[in-house]
Amino acid sequence: MNLGEQLKRLREEKNLSREELAQEMNVSRQAVYKWESNKGYPDIENLIKLSDLYNVTLDELIKDDRSFQKKIVIDQKKNKIEDLSEPGFVIGIILVFVGLFLDLGAFSAGVTILGFLTMFFYDDLKKTFWTIKKDFKEER
Repeated sequence: MNLGEQLKRLREEKNLSREELAQEMNVSRQAVYKWESNKGYPDIENLIKLSDLYNVTLDELIKDDRSFQKKIVIDQKKNKIEDLSEPGFVIGIILVFVGLFLDLGAFSAGVTILGFLTMFFYDDLKKTFWTIKKDFKEER
């Protein structure tokens, strides 16, 4: 039995309509429909809520749905590969090498540290930059 069939069966056993389940889960009725018709999958947070609501384990929910399990594995592999090609990682590596191998005097250590910070905190730096830019435009 796939995940959608399992979710539909459990909902019907609880005598809940899609609308009632959607309100309980804080999602749309259409989201519940997509889950039950295998046109979409709930995220992990909603899977946990569903397992609590239906009093079943996560293993019981997804154990028989091989396509859902394969999707999880593919997504995990995809994320590992993408980590090395993200702009923050690339920019950070370039800054580290510039700081280490070019003689910039007192700035070498700072550029190297900036490279490491960029690799690890690129998303935060990007958000901060856009926030500052937005605030600057609003002040004009």
